[in-house]
Amino acid sequence: MMTTELADSRFMRAVRREATDTTPIWIMRQAGRYLPEYMAVRSKVTFLELCETPALAAEVTLTAREVLDVDAAILFADLLPMLRPMGIDLEYAKGEGPVIHNPLRAPEDLQRFRELEDLSSLGFVYDAIRLIRKDLPGNIPLLGFAGAPFTLASYVLEGGGSRNYLHTKRWMYNHPEEWHELMGRLSRTIVRYLLAQAAAGCQAVQIFDSWAGCLSPSDYREFVLPHTKAVIRELMPHVAVINFMTGNPALLAMQNEAGGSLLGIDWRHDIGDVWKLVGDSKGIQGNLDPLVLEADLPILKAKADAILEASRGHRGHVFNLGHGVYPEVDPEKVKELVRHVHESGAR
Repeated sequence: MMTTELADSRFMRAVRREATDTTPIWIMRQAGRYLPEYMAVRSKVTFLELCETPALAAEVTLTAREVLDVDAAILFADLLPMLRPMGIDLEYAKGEGPVIHNPLRAPEDLQRFRELEDLSSLGFVYDAIRLIRKDLPGNIPLLGFAGAPFTLASYVLEGGGSRNYLHTKRWMYNHPEEWHELMGRLSRTIVRYLLAQAAAGCQAVQIFDSWAGCLSPSDYREFVLPHTKAVIRELMPHVAVINFMTGNPALLAMQNEAGGSLLGIDWRHDIGDVWKLVGDSKGIQGNLDPLVLEADLPILKAKADAILEASRGHRGHVFNLGHGVYPEVDPEKVKELVRHVHESGAR
């Protein structure tokens, strides 16, 4: 669903690498624990209840967008609930984050991991999107998202977060056939999931490869790139795609090869160097270190200006953090960053 007003919005013009009046900005983890408006809702329900109650997910999405005055809203959801109807027993344990109680550990476990073809079990996501789109300003795009195949696979295999990705790499190296089957089932499910988000009212989607930075370039090329590339290839004719990865600048060239409308980068990259690599093939999203929000305002503004300056003369820059906002951040700092990017980006 792309009205003329949405197509001409600051964010969508940047996605198409067209001229904008100023640099658009949105913030990863836009609705999060740093915002008192979010905590007022979150304190009454569990995290999973918040994700799976469309009216509440819509409320926190809309409120964060309005409070921060950013140029896009991002659906409040999480990467992992889509795994539940695929056969994964997921719990959000207090103080521990997501825990998977039945991770895949032996190759035969793949038999109980289902590719998702019927999306009705995820109807709460699409209901939330429709509610958000109904109440969003007409010139503000809504972004959907999903985990990238590798990041979801690592959760399924590890049972949660990991420091060394022992189980993930064990599968990659020792069971390559089952690895590619797992990645294929995830990839096809991700495509269906994100196309349904677009049909419900999202103007763009972001693919989060939050954990792929643990891989060597050769392993990324062999075990991950074909699947991420396939996902983006299937999505791009239908919806704009932000291809986001974090943790390993050595993978940048292959991240670029995987495709996307925008290349989402973290703070470990020099954005000027990334522009040299990307050229005029796509835009770039990023890439302020989230912890710069803990710095005094003059330093925060100077760091933001350095990114803006390195991007001057290039169309297609969307300002963002290199990852999500931390709970400890003062929300006034985030609001000031948005104001400053809009003011400085217009010069």
